[in-house]
Amino acid sequence: MSVENVAEAFVQLADTLVADFDPVEFLHLLADRCVDTLEVDAAGILLADHHGGLHVVGASSERARLVELAELRHRRGPCVECYLTCAPVTVADIAEPPPRWPEFSAAAAEAGFRAVHALPMRLREQTIGALNLFTATPGVLGTPTLRVAQAMADVATIGLLQAKLLDQQELLAEQLQGALRSRVLVEQAKGVLAERMRIGMGPAFEALRRYSRSHNQRLSSVAEAVVAGTVDVTGFGDPGTPG
Repeated sequence: MSVENVAEAFVQLADTLVADFDPVEFLHLLADRCVDTLEVDAAGILLADHHGGLHVVGASSERARLVELAELRHRRGPCVECYLTCAPVTVADIAEPPPRWPEFSAAAAEAGFRAVHALPMRLREQTIGALNLFTATPGVLGTPTLRVAQAMADVATIGLLQAKLLDQQELLAEQLQGALRSRVLVEQAKGVLAERMRIGMGPAFEALRRYSRSHNQRLSSVAEAVVAGTVDVTGFGDPGTPG
């Protein structure tokens, strides 16, 4: 974990006060920067809607996303507990019996993960979600690494809430609901690309992100165009090896 990587990560996460701020791309950036900076194997992000229901809105890999979805399906696991208690949750060895959350442990083990650290995304007394770090080997992350991870989660939370100069409650509802709506579009677009291009969901998502960046368009706008059929999918280029 180099000083340069940490500094770059915080600069990127603080850059949210722009007119075309895209919360979905921002949260995927957070997940990617966690992997690059903290030297973990994967990261995932859960955010709560205005009813308190959790949703997967960012992940560094398809494996991490599927583990998060499995946890939400059973409503039990370290990430859910982290959100509910607003406190970090660590599972140093997922395979160590007896598993506290059998369904989560099985899904994580199948994805190749052996440990998870869940950190709250919070601002003062308000918790909006959880940042989840996965490693392929058992063990606990060091205290300096966890401090940086929590700081990244805090900065990202502040960035989401301050992206527009509105009342905090109004902003929270607007930004999070917008992120959740965009996430639905992205998942639909991934399915469309996966079917038409005969690739996996992971490569389909990377193709979406690559097209979004190369054409300087919001990820949610590109996803909407794919679902509506108003963009030629052959323009997405070589998505890589099917996953």
